[in-house]
Formats: sequence, structure tokens, C-alpha cells
Amino acid sequence: MFWPRGKTLGGSSSINAMVYIRGHRADYDEWADLGCEGWESHRLLEIFKEQENNERGISEFHGVGGALNVADGMYKNPLSRAFVDAACEAGLPPNDDFNGAEQEGAGYFQVTQKNGRRWSSARAFLGRAENRRNLTILTGAQASRVRLEGGRAVGVDLVVGRTPHQIECRREVILCGGAVNSPQLLQLSGIGDPDELSRAGVPVLHELSGVGQNLQDHLDMTVMIADDSHQAIGLALGFVPQAMRGLYDFLAGRGGLLSSNVSETGGFAKLNAESPRPELQFHFLPTYLRDHGRQLVPGYGATLHVCQLRPKSRGSIGLHSANPQDHPRISPNYLSHPDDAEELIQGVKLARKILNMPALAKINGGEVAPGRDCISDDSLMADIRARAETIYHPVGTCKMGVDDMAVVDPQLRVRGLDGLRVADASIMPTLIGGNTNAPCMMIGEMCARAILAYYDERDNTLTKAA
Repeated sequence: MFWPRGKTLGGSSSINAMVYIRGHRADYDEWADLGCEGWESHRLLEIFKEQENNERGISEFHGVGGALNVADGMYKNPLSRAFVDAACEAGLPPNDDFNGAEQEGAGYFQVTQKNGRRWSSARAFLGRAENRRNLTILTGAQASRVRLEGGRAVGVDLVVGRTPHQIECRREVILCGGAVNSPQLLQLSGIGDPDELSRAGVPVLHELSGVGQNLQDHLDMTVMIADDSHQAIGLALGFVPQAMRGLYDFLAGRGGLLSSNVSETGGFAKLNAESPRPELQFHFLPTYLRDHGRQLVPGYGATLHVCQLRPKSRGSIGLHSANPQDHPRISPNYLSHPDDAEELIQGVKLARKILNMPALAKINGGEVAPGRDCISDDSLMADIRARAETIYHPVGTCKMGVDDMAVVDPQLRVRGLDGLRVADASIMPTLIGGNTNAPCMMIGEMCARAILAYYDERDNTLTKAA
């Protein structure tokens, strides 16, 4: 399976679909209930608001003046509007703010854009700091391990080009490599489960069994239909004039087709009325998308993505060897829990129902995938196992908590070591209900505040003692 990562400034926020979703409030309250004090939803809402510059203006749920620009999309494909109408016909309530009072419903996503252009974490936060004298930015660098002395992180080894380097640390090392690279780097540094490290030939320096465990991801399934109206983004000669118009509109005013994140609309759905949180998320694309777009599909069509938001299956990240240049061993273990398979099957059925509502009848030229012959649950499950994709939300492999399998504490410090923290999606104890980009920026802010609070308290203690 294709698992791309954002190996550039801004990380995956520089390659994602720019959808701004925070997750459900109950997701974070669940973290607090697991022992992560300070991560309650009402506390995190204030951070989301402080980071945000929402072009809709300030409100109970949104902020202005922050570094992260959040906007309504500047372009709306006609099929996107038809999807929202069809989803409402199928029973989803209309929702113009998935980060507002309620998450459930169908509507347009807000996006991390400014003037029709991507607004990544690098543009939002790094751009403000890049000229500071106490900041050095290295690109093309491969971290190989964190160096430990006496139970403390004292530096990082890395390779730039083919030249090895060592960076000394006076205070702390913070890993932000994501759910794949952060556990890999800890393991390469001798931090992790002894059996895993020994198999790869890495000396054990600090036993921490949870490193690389608890991997969770949103598995995504698609239903595709043909578009008889030819309003979709199509791989066809007839689309060339529309594409040229889109290029002109973008160059002239940063609007039009090329400003679109393509996944303009979507929704959140409950599988039954008693569900406390939506179990499903939809992303609608007014174009064909097969195998992450790597398989071209000629013609005009639409793709409805459905993902199960809270999988019970758990996977792991491990090592193939002690060589930092080798890829890690990624074992998602998708669908290993029977509840996940059942919910995804029900999600595909609901997606089919939406696509066959009257609002889409004028454009629906028939189902392309899974196909009209794929009806039974067994055949749907076989199709899911053949075609399902990640929607790029792996989390949990350096989980935060207070139990024996926790890797970091609620201040994001690696347990049992000094001077080492992790701040990325890997610290999530459980997968949030939605896209993980905005929550990762919140996690970065929580780490920064924890560091400042620690040194303020330490310095005050030293001052009083003197």
C-alpha cells in the first residue's frame, strides 16, 4: 500500500488536501479520561482558536489573528453542491461548520489556504521565525539517532548529503517525525522494546515497550460513478478549455479551478441515531481517483471516499535493520478487528445510497466501482480488501498516557529519560474523528507551552533557592 510522507518543510501539511478539521470534542475528552490531564477539549479549543485566522471572523468556535489561515474554498465545482444536496436527501443534516457546535452533517470543508494558495505549517509558523538568530534550518538532512548519556538526550546524529554531523543539545531534543519516523528514530537510538531492537541489531539503551505499538490509521474506501454532465474534472480532450480557463483564473486572481483542494465537500455520519459521535467521514471529489491518483481513469466521473473514523485494529512500526537509511517495517494490521470491517461495509452502503439520491440523478452515469455486481457483504469485503487505501492519518506509535505502554507523558516527555520529547501525530492515544493536520499543529503548541512552563518553573525555583 502507498504510504507517502511529507519530506519537505511543513511536512505533510505541504502535500495534503488542506482540509481543516479539528476532530470531535469527545475525542480529546477521551484522552483526558485516559490520564492525559490538560488535554480536555475545552482547553484545546482555546489553542485551536489562538492558532487560527479564520476568514469568516471570530466566534465561539473560531479565532482571528493567528498564524494559520483558514478560509472557505474560492472555487466550487457544481458536482460538489450536488453531493451536499444528495447527502441531505439521504438523511444527513446540512452543516456549514464541521468545527462548530456539531460535527455531524454534510457541507463544504474549510481549507488551510490564503488567497487561493496552500497555507502549510511552514508558511504559518516557520515563515515567522526563519530569520531568528537562534534558528538554523537544515534541508536534505537525515536524522539517524538521538544520542543518550546517563539517561539524558544530549544530541542528534544526522547525515547531510553523505557527510555525518553531530548536533549537541544544551536543553532538549524534540522529535517531530510523525507516526512513522518518530518511533523509528527512537528505536534506532536504542529506545524501545528489547526484542524489537535485538532483532534489528540495535543495542538496548532504554527499555520502553510501547515504542512503535498502537498504530492506528483511517482506512478509506471509494465508490465511483460516471458523470454524464461532463462538469467533473476529467481526463478528456473536452476538458482542455476548462483547464485553460482554470489556469487563467488562478494566474489572474488566485481563484478558479486551480485554487480548489478538489475535496471541496464532505460530511460526517452516524451509523445509528444513538451513536455519541459520527463513525464515518466522507470526502467527495468531482473527479475519478483510483489508487491515490496513480492509476489514470479516462473520462468524467466522481469519487466518494468513506472512512471509518475510530478503528479498533492496531498495528505497529518496527525496524528492518539498524541502518537509518532503510525503510521501517510498517504493519497497519487493517481490519484485524471485525467491528472495523462491519462499519466500513455499512459506510460503503451509505455512500452508494447518497450517490443514488435525486440530487445526483441528472449526472449519475452509473457506478464504476465497486460495480453493480458487487452486492453481498462478502463481495463488498473482498472489494475493500482489494482497493482500500490509507487517507494518510497514521497516529499513535509514541502514545501519550500514564499506562505501561505509554511512550510520552502528558507534557510529551519520553518516559524515563530527560531532555527528550515527541510532538506529532504519534503521541495521540486514540485516532481523532477527522483529518489530522490541524490537531498536529495544536500538539506542537501544547509541546511549546509545556517546555516554557517547565523552564519557567525551574528558573523560578533556582532563583528562590539563591
